[in-house]
Amino acid sequence: MNIVITGGSRGIGKAIAEKFNKAGNTLLLCSRNINLLELAASELQQKNAASIKIFAADLSQTEEVLKFANFCLEQGTPDILVNNAGLFISGKVHNEADGQLERMLNINLFSAYHLTRAVLPAMFKNRSGHIFNICSVASLQPYNEGGSYSISKYALKGFSENLRYELREKGIKVTAVYPGAVMTESWTGFDNSQNRIMEVSDIAEMIYTASKLSAQAVVENMVIRPQLGDL
Repeated sequence: MNIVITGGSRGIGKAIAEKFNKAGNTLLLCSRNINLLELAASELQQKNAASIKIFAADLSQTEEVLKFANFCLEQGTPDILVNNAGLFISGKVHNEADGQLERMLNINLFSAYHLTRAVLPAMFKNRSGHIFNICSVASLQPYNEGGSYSISKYALKGFSENLRYELREKGIKVTAVYPGAVMTESWTGFDNSQNRIMEVSDIAEMIYTASKLSAQAVVENMVIRPQLGDL
């Protein structure tokens, strides 16, 4: 299987890659930082037998997204696409920096939109495939300091729902994933000694399980929150 993962060098993306790191799979990983990508690929190769290919790109730039899409298609048709690349900057709509909404939309929405559109023709031919869009609980309700981040994630939710509706007759599944607080770089410095925040492996485990269902079943929406609720 060809597994395409954006934001695959660390955090949730890397955890998903680790879960699919099995013989017979080809992992196609993308992130902006080539050094982190090379490190992630080296660690994965030491653990298991998947074929791992990396591509450094700034997915906030459409031309870079399309270059990565072409790279993926050169390896074959994607079986699983995980649109995980994202950026969080806190703020309030009324006073956040000018351009913050555009920045959030470029990486949190448009990267998924353009990459998905670029690989769909190949997936149509196979009449199979599974697309996972990593949204957020910020896609479901507003919260303090959500600002443009929450707006962009609401948009990703809308993209996921429209895409699912369009693709359901074509044999392609779409799952929107809505994680609460997960121990990633966004929570650097947070004291998690009380195990308040989820692990990246929790999200990876759920995505892997959802990908293994029969062709006639799909997990449409996946909400995963800390046991004690949102922070």
